[in-house]
Amino acid sequence: MAGVVKVARALLVQKPGNPDAAFVDDVAGYLRGRAVDVRRLDADAQARCGEPPDIALSLGGDGTLLNCARIVAQQETPILPVNLGTLGFITEVAKPEWKEAFERYRSGRLAVSRRVMVVAGVMRGGREVVRLPGLNDAVISTSGTPKITRLQVALSGTAVGRYRADGVILSTPTGSTAYSMAAGGPILHPEMQALVLNPVCPFTLSNRPLVVPADEVVEITVEEPQRTEVVLTVDGQRSVPLQPGDRVVLRRYEHSALIIQSDRRNFYEVLRHKLHWAGEPGA
Repeated sequence: MAGVVKVARALLVQKPGNPDAAFVDDVAGYLRGRAVDVRRLDADAQARCGEPPDIALSLGGDGTLLNCARIVAQQETPILPVNLGTLGFITEVAKPEWKEAFERYRSGRLAVSRRVMVVAGVMRGGREVVRLPGLNDAVISTSGTPKITRLQVALSGTAVGRYRADGVILSTPTGSTAYSMAAGGPILHPEMQALVLNPVCPFTLSNRPLVVPADEVVEITVEEPQRTEVVLTVDGQRSVPLQPGDRVVLRRYEHSALIIQSDRRNFYEVLRHKLHWAGEPGA
């Protein structure tokens, strides 16, 4: 068993307009009653979290956790993900369990999972104009009326091919159960050191999802001309329009997301429950 973890400062990241505001108030009151300095922040805040907290509590669904991970990424603050949403692939701690989970973490009895994050840099005119980190994925896709995009893809300087598709997803292991899975990609254990390159509805059926080492550098060039507008979206939450000729460089982010794990259930149990795997004929 690990030693006692000092928790003097906590950051509460909540969904804007959270209908469960009373619960968030209760969390803040509980922590303050244990001499923990508490700061609250809406999940859509783009500002940094200020003085590094000892713990961040994500109070919402998976979307809230994705925002929380980006807010505290540079500090690599451990995140306790409390599920107030519906699906909750990443948020393993149920609402009634949060106090027990917090106390078990503080006493050194809960493990912390280190998760790969991805960062997307948009190169235009020889300089980087946008840099967006994410925990789940980075997606280059059409904007508006669906039409096929034309994208050139290279891995660590080696041309992989020319993709004619609705788009391309670069997913982390954590994000492999999100958009990438819906697009036919493989499910990876969230602690794997890998990335998934996954074309969305490719025109050529031989274009298949590809699992690559986490340190691989993926370069995607938006061909000229395009018949449609193209956009880069990170974690389904932050978007930037792309121009023909833009080169998007995708690589492992230099920081990781630290997720405090529940000891009530593991990743495989969450998969079985959320995906309704019965494991028997006729399921």
